[in-house]
Amino acid sequence: MTETLPHYINGQRVAGTSGRFGEVFDPALGTVKARVPFAGKAELDSAVAAAKAAFPAWAAATPLKRARVMSKFKELLEINAGRLASIITSEHGKVEDDALGEVTRGIEVVEFACGGPHLLKGEVTENVGTNVDSHSLRQPLGVVAGISPFNFPVMVPMWMFPVAIACGNTFILKPSERDPSASLLVADLFKQAGLPDGVFNVLQGDKEAVDGLLTHPDIQAVSFVGSTPIARYVYATGAAHGKRVQALGGAKNHLLVMPDADLDKAVDALIGAAYGSAGERCMAISIAVAVTDAIGDTLVERLVPRVAALRIGTGDAQMGPLITKEHRAKVLDYISIGVDEGAKLLVDGRGYRNAEHPEGFFVGGTLFDQVKPHMRIYKEEIFGPVLGIVRVKDYREAVELINANEFGNGTAIFTRDGDTARTFAHEIQVGMVGINVPIPVPMAFHSFGGWKNSLFGDHHMHGPEGVRFYTRLKTITTRWPTGIRLGADFVMPTMK
Repeated sequence: MTETLPHYINGQRVAGTSGRFGEVFDPALGTVKARVPFAGKAELDSAVAAAKAAFPAWAAATPLKRARVMSKFKELLEINAGRLASIITSEHGKVEDDALGEVTRGIEVVEFACGGPHLLKGEVTENVGTNVDSHSLRQPLGVVAGISPFNFPVMVPMWMFPVAIACGNTFILKPSERDPSASLLVADLFKQAGLPDGVFNVLQGDKEAVDGLLTHPDIQAVSFVGSTPIARYVYATGAAHGKRVQALGGAKNHLLVMPDADLDKAVDALIGAAYGSAGERCMAISIAVAVTDAIGDTLVERLVPRVAALRIGTGDAQMGPLITKEHRAKVLDYISIGVDEGAKLLVDGRGYRNAEHPEGFFVGGTLFDQVKPHMRIYKEEIFGPVLGIVRVKDYREAVELINANEFGNGTAIFTRDGDTARTFAHEIQVGMVGINVPIPVPMAFHSFGGWKNSLFGDHHMHGPEGVRFYTRLKTITTRWPTGIRLGADFVMPTMK
């Protein structure tokens, strides 16, 4: 019998009551592994009520107490990292090493959030006027929500809720309905760590749940990661209902290969960044920009055998399946579109079938050369294992190409020249830049986010930007009349 997954509300796993369900697949096998309930108004209101009721006490808890719960949570995540990775693999399809890497990067944000007592320190100015002092505080918003994508079911939610909760907010997570199970284990571990009921809730669902979170009057802020059209919708809808919104959208990330680059490292970088996680990453490199035809020819010569030899499957593989049958069909369509548009197909992944799992949602690694900026395979996010090579005559043309793209999530340059690298980092119109680093995802104590149509809202995620997003600033100006001074106190002062 197929398992039916629950919601997690007010510290308990709760069955769905809407009567609507979605199917959760094992993408390697192509079979249904579970049903997920889609929340209706009753579940939404219950989750919001639980978070709202829990907020006053959690906001009043000392930052040190919240940090100690977060520290215990981090410890439990480390103990259970393998379990979480296995869940990711079974529902998303990424190979287990990649899944474990995702869990590790998520834990790094939890570790950052353990520093809440330091992160929430305000500022003081003495004597802004005669005997008048001013100080600032950062205080939590209240009930906040996160809507996360299928491609990182552990890491992306952890960009959101650890910082929000460490800052004193309560949180409702709406995970992707494609791979929702990891969020339930995360909720269980958080409760084991001592988190009070209602502070963290998991609301399963589809667009109805998303719209409910965006319009509910008791939700103060919403974080989102997904495609650009949905990010734009989330931002517009949430902002129209008076909420803070940070909505991270799509990407078309370029890796610029200069003539002086270490080509061995550049090719290794392209293989890992384009085909890791089957290209289902918002920071995947999908366009290699070859500066000069000579570099383009060399990239073709070195990439073709590597792409053709990718180990695809489960277990000891380099690349797993795509998330759904429908997404597989979409990626296959893009490959056909590229051929029709006149790009040169060097490695064709359309015919790949996995011998052990012939019904799985697999696509083989695909490589195009002679990709042009007017082509759909250049302009649109494919979100699959498809890499295109664009050839330009010089560095300046490469920068103009990247800056003209509607997306500005991540980019990279491979070069040995420090002046070129520094100039590129300063003039490129992209939010995250790698210098000889293909996927420049910032560490947790910096912030993640793109520019242009890759981000809607004013704040990036985690790091200092995350703290600012999940708190509001209050400035207090104080003057005291002369009063009675106390005498000596010989007892060690304690915080009670």
